[in-house]
Amino acid sequence: MMMDRETTAGRVIPDMRIEWGALAAPLVAVAWFARRKPLGALGGLVVLALLVMALLAPALSPYDPRQIIREANNKVPVYVASGSVYLLGTDPVGRDILSRIIYGARISLYVGFGAVLIGVTGWFVVGMVSAYAGGVVDLIVQRIVDAMMAVPGLIIVLAIMAVLGSLLNNVIIAIVIGMLAPVVRTVRSQVLSVKEMEYVVAARAIGAPSALIIVRHIMPNSLAIYLVLATYYLGFSVIVEA
Repeated sequence: MMMDRETTAGRVIPDMRIEWGALAAPLVAVAWFARRKPLGALGGLVVLALLVMALLAPALSPYDPRQIIREANNKVPVYVASGSVYLLGTDPVGRDILSRIIYGARISLYVGFGAVLIGVTGWFVVGMVSAYAGGVVDLIVQRIVDAMMAVPGLIIVLAIMAVLGSLLNNVIIAIVIGMLAPVVRTVRSQVLSVKEMEYVVAARAIGAPSALIIVRHIMPNSLAIYLVLATYYLGFSVIVEA
């Protein structure tokens, strides 16, 4: 909030020190985090660079990623042909590798964020409801999880892709199904401990509806595990998609 200060002439002018302090606060927080957690700051910088590269792909890409240069196929980096420079060389077909990497960032982010938003969010809710409901609901869900965990996740993804085909949306569907078992099992273990906390027991004792307890107490206190899973599966989805 910008405060005012009075001058000797009686005029009131804004105190810009408060304004600049508010603007500099985020930069100070980022500098403090980078100093305390250099690896985390480096990872955030890589993700930020990937986002910028994906958003500005048309401006950053030197060539059309689908353009075929017949006389420049399978060339080494910094290859010059007809006045054009290919910094990372070309592939066997003759397409510029740098341009394909820049545009490929869009596909990676689409698959990564799509799989995380759909898969981690959906299975987070399933694991939370399964743990809180217990009984027959939890029994059925956990038997499905046990069956899924008997097969490696990558094998499940490849099998689903063989059935659905290699479309980009099918990749997301396959990854979402493949992350069912580990996400549900991890979230369930967290919710089982949270549901026994005193505030949850007190809410049940006064007759609060189950939906209200889940939304107001269980979910907020389980968001930490959601963020961990989302961070992990963002990178995992990009690797599996590749």
